[in-house]
Amino acid sequence: MPATKAQPKEMLPIVDKPTIQYVIEEAVEAGIEDILIITGRNKRAIEDHFDRSIELELVLEQKGKHEELNKIKQISELANVFYIRQKEALGLGHAVLCARQYVGNEPFAVLLGDDVVHADVSVIGQMAEVYAQKGHSVLGVQQVGYENIHKYGAVEHDGESGSVVRVRKLTEKPSREEAKSDLAVLGRYIIDPEIFPIIESTAPGSGGEIQLTDALNTLAGQQPVWAYTFKGRRYDVGDRIGFLEATIEYALRREDLAPALNKYLEGLQKDKF
Repeated sequence: MPATKAQPKEMLPIVDKPTIQYVIEEAVEAGIEDILIITGRNKRAIEDHFDRSIELELVLEQKGKHEELNKIKQISELANVFYIRQKEALGLGHAVLCARQYVGNEPFAVLLGDDVVHADVSVIGQMAEVYAQKGHSVLGVQQVGYENIHKYGAVEHDGESGSVVRVRKLTEKPSREEAKSDLAVLGRYIIDPEIFPIIESTAPGSGGEIQLTDALNTLAGQQPVWAYTFKGRRYDVGDRIGFLEATIEYALRREDLAPALNKYLEGLQKDKF
């Protein structure tokens, strides 16, 4: 706020692409072809973004702007994108439950729109390989430090070392003293369909919302759930500093922007703005 007063936070741009496009591109890179976006009121801009814009395409074609035209067309051709409205904001668990009929009896990926990850290999792609090896749900995690663990869902695991550990318990936003580790769940999941009846019977938790964390704890008591420390630079774009870091660092990775931006930042540092 106030930038999200009249537009979805998922549509806030990182350089020149809305946040949610980076998330969709990550899924597509992993080979996912069908994507369901759980939306709500006042989020029509998301649907419009991934739809064709015939009028804009005609204007760009008439003006001979073929590079821009191709970029616009590619957005609507990224994947098969579908939408379901979550009529009330009843929590992440409820949002996942909204996808039940769409998903059916198959494992599925969940990517949260607040989390953008720059990685050489798509994070969901990395996790899919772990799922193929383990055969059960996988949570994308990273160490965030005990000083930050109160912001996240913390993983209590079996104590083994390595990039893949078995989840014993998840605790939503624990205090530093309560946390059993500083491994935090960071907006990427591959979940078995057995989660759906569990969510249905999960009572509302913190804030009166149906917490996915509570349902995953129940699932972990019934079958293995794995935490995978993914490789990549993750940005929390729901946080002001995280959003600024993402914008600057994504711009610095671009050959057309990096020289001018570096020059500007060097000058800014000298001036001690």
